[in-house]
Amino acid sequence: MNISSAATHMAQRFRGFLPVIVDVETGGFDCERHALLEIAASVVRMDEDGYVHPEPVVCAHVQPFAGSELDPRSLEITGIDPDHPFRFALPEREALETIFTPIRAAVRANECQRAILVGHNAAFDLSFLNAAIRRTAHKRSPFHPFSCFDTVTLSGLAFGQTVLSRAVEASGAHWDPREAHSAVYDTERTAELFCHIVNRWKQMSDTLRLQPTS
Repeated sequence: MNISSAATHMAQRFRGFLPVIVDVETGGFDCERHALLEIAASVVRMDEDGYVHPEPVVCAHVQPFAGSELDPRSLEITGIDPDHPFRFALPEREALETIFTPIRAAVRANECQRAILVGHNAAFDLSFLNAAIRRTAHKRSPFHPFSCFDTVTLSGLAFGQTVLSRAVEASGAHWDPREAHSAVYDTERTAELFCHIVNRWKQMSDTLRLQPTS
């Protein structure tokens, strides 16, 4: 399978959607009131054999939007200091464009119609992403506005686990609690988990197809 046919196969695999794993770290749980502080994304690619793999993560630290609130309890969990001089945080619109630009390129390269957000508790990440898009009046989001893939559901099906750390460990991968609640780390682990489950399904489906029928 050459690169062009692999791209076509990716488009066919998810009905024209390109899976992109996303994780956000925030200043609370209300996407309209609380600040978006970090966002990271990893595009999924498909190899010549039809197996999926995560691409390197792109990420941005985000400046709290004007008038936003920061819940001290959330900051304690994430360990984020919004005022740290070495965060090099970007305004929301610039941060979104940092994430969206390579995703739009990947959507075109894979002959897909648009990206679909993959997340652990994906509705949370998508709500903060959509809120930032609305605030900045961004017109070129590559993501579907409401459809998403949730690794909570997939992990519950595949491993009987819904907590990210337990699902990652159940998949046979390593989880480092010291790195958790970083957008980059959580994106990397969620991407590996998603690809593991999709590839496991492919292996089972291929095995069934090869079994002789009576």
